Amino acid sequence: MSFADRLHKGYSNRKFDIDKQKIESFIDRLFRFIFFLEYQRCSNYENIKARLDDFKNEFQTILFSVTEESESLKTEQFFESFPKIYETLENDAKIIAKNDPAAQSEEEVMFSYPGFFAIAVYRFAHELYKNKIPLIPRIWTEFAHSKTGIDIHPGAKIAANFFIDHGTGIVIGETAEIGNNVKIYQGVTLGALYVAKNLQNIKRHPTIEDNVVIYANATILGGETTIGENSIIGGNVWITDSVAANSIVYHKGQVTVKNKFPENEPIIFSI
Repeated sequence: MSFADRLHKGYSNRKFDIDKQKIESFIDRLFRFIFFLEYQRCSNYENIKARLDDFKNEFQTILFSVTEESESLKTEQFFESFPKIYETLENDAKIIAKNDPAAQSEEEVMFSYPGFFAIAVYRFAHELYKNKIPLIPRIWTEFAHSKTGIDIHPGAKIAANFFIDHGTGIVIGETAEIGNNVKIYQGVTLGALYVAKNLQNIKRHPTIEDNVVIYANATILGGETTIGENSIIGGNVWITDSVAANSIVYHKGQVTVKNKFPENEPIIFSI
C-alpha cells in the first residue's frame, strides 16, 4: 500500500468532518466577547443580542459536524446553561482578584490570567461533556492547554470559587473531583496511580474537598485518594493515600547553603 493509499483510507474512515481551527476559534472569540475583552466596545443592546444569535448559529453548525441528534435542541440546551456557567465564572474571577495580592482588579484577571481562561474554557466544555457531545469538549480544553499550559480534562468535576494561581504545568484528570474554594498552584498533578485502558469507566483520579490549598508541584494520585476539607498540601509532596480533614502535609528536604568562595585565611603578624 502506498502512502497516498494509506492517507486515502484514513480520510475515508474518519468518523467526523470537522474544522478544528473553527472549533478553537469559536471558544476563543466567545470568551473575549462575553468577558468584554474586545477592543471595540459592544455597548448597543440590539448589537449584543445579534452577536449572541450569531454565536448560537455558528455553534449549531459546529454541533452538526459531530452529532446526528437534533443539533438545534443541543444548541438551545447549551445556551440555556450560559447564565449559570457565567455566574460561576464571575465568582471565580472575584475570588482570584480578592485572594491574589498581585491582582489589581477583576478586569485584570479576565484580560490576563491564564488560569481564568483555562477555567472558563473547562466550564463550557464540561457542559458539553455532560451532554455526551463528542470531540468538541476535548478540542476546547486542549486548545486552552496549548495556550496556558494548564491541562483540565472536560470530564473533571470542579465546584465553585476555583482559583488557579500561575498555573503552568497543572494536570487535572478526567475523574478528578474538586470542591468549593480550592486553590491550586503551578505544577500540581491530580492524576491516576497507573494508566490502563480497562480502567476507562472507573474513578482513577483523586477527590479534593472544600477549602483545600495545594502548593506548587504537588502530585496527588489515585481514585480512592481524598484530600479532606480545609487541608494544606505543601509543595513537592507525593500523595497516594487519603488525607484527613484539617491536615497540613509538607515535604521536609535538607537544604545546604555554602559560601562559594573559600574563607579568608587569618592574617598572622610576626614582629
